[in-house]
Amino acid sequence: MVRNIVVLGGSSHPELVEQMCIKLGIPPGRITLSKFSVGETRVEIQDSVRGKDVYVIQSGCGKVNDNFIELLITISACKTASAKRVTAVMPLFPYSRQPDIPYNKVGAPLAKAGIQKDSYTFESRPGTPAPQPDGAGSSGPPAGQLEHKLSRLSLDKERGPVTAPGSPSLTSRPSFLRRQHTGSEIVGSTKRDSQKVVYANGTGGDWDQHRQPGYKQWVAQAGTLIADLLTCAGADHIITMDLHDPQYQGFFDIPVDNLYGRPLLQRYIQTKIPDYQSAVIVSPDAGGAKRATAIADALGMDFALIHKERRPTKITDRQNATMMLVGDISGRVAILVDDLADTSNTITRAAKLLKERGGATKVYALLTHGIFSGDAIARINASAIDQVVVTNSVPQNENARACPKLKVLDVSSVFSEAIRRVHHGESISVLFKYD
Repeated sequence: MVRNIVVLGGSSHPELVEQMCIKLGIPPGRITLSKFSVGETRVEIQDSVRGKDVYVIQSGCGKVNDNFIELLITISACKTASAKRVTAVMPLFPYSRQPDIPYNKVGAPLAKAGIQKDSYTFESRPGTPAPQPDGAGSSGPPAGQLEHKLSRLSLDKERGPVTAPGSPSLTSRPSFLRRQHTGSEIVGSTKRDSQKVVYANGTGGDWDQHRQPGYKQWVAQAGTLIADLLTCAGADHIITMDLHDPQYQGFFDIPVDNLYGRPLLQRYIQTKIPDYQSAVIVSPDAGGAKRATAIADALGMDFALIHKERRPTKITDRQNATMMLVGDISGRVAILVDDLADTSNTITRAAKLLKERGGATKVYALLTHGIFSGDAIARINASAIDQVVVTNSVPQNENARACPKLKVLDVSSVFSEAIRRVHHGESISVLFKYD
């Protein structure tokens, strides 16, 4: 039994809280979680936490925003009630998988979009001038260039009215943003034709016409904000598992222990998959290659990779990227390894590729976090995956009933041991062993 400790469970995963308290040998702390009619979160801690070590367990699943606000309020309430230390135990850390580069509707990264040749504006940076031939020492442009510019100016006047000073001309814009002027009405063929800008003086026009040249859309990165909110609420320590990006720990100025689900997955491969050493560990994308190769090296297995290539043309959905298999899995068992599955689009398409083109006899999918939002379970049931193995870092009771392919591994032992060691000031490096 662990003494002088209080474990408070949020509303996201009460089953995991109960299992962890059983292994710690303590009853869960009494807490009332409810909502007012307006939707605001109400938290009432019924046990004394003065001078105690408090652990608040809340996973980033379900109604993520509501659960996160509930966690912040609970941490703040514990600090206000004179708790000695408050640790946020978050099996699935929310907002840790926001994209680094925003994508537009055709799948091309906006940050890497090239400037077209006909998109010259007055704000464009001029290129390095080419070497001038001998005798071209005059300050004015050559006669051929001058005639070309004059002919282009006359062509611009014939095509439409002159735009306001400082704004890009109509003909100088890319072909996919051009408009045809018919009187005072702007006619176009893009999806933004219905978006109009109306100013206070009653004037207006098309959205693209008034947009700043060279503007790139800005997607907020929530990582620093989430870390600051947890710290400002009063969290002294964070315990989580398999961050989507381990570098996320750098956003915090408090200790962050990132536990690994890899030992559980390795143990399952060794004990539940027949003749596992002849199977192949497969990473469904390049981002998870390091995780998959670590398991393959530890178990002495072969490794393969699925490369996703997103091209900026003829792709209406970036999830429909081209997938290519790198490695030989013909006539062998393939084991897909990833940190999480949300819509399950990646792993189901990878399983189809492995069986149809790779010639795999059986496909396993081993995941740490099974979010399974939307129609993910139905997609898995209809896919070529033979078995999906996930942990209970996210509640899986309903998913297990709806998906006979789903197997669930318990992580309560890992988190309860981490809590016990942190409470007693012991090292938790033993939990990072992969053998």
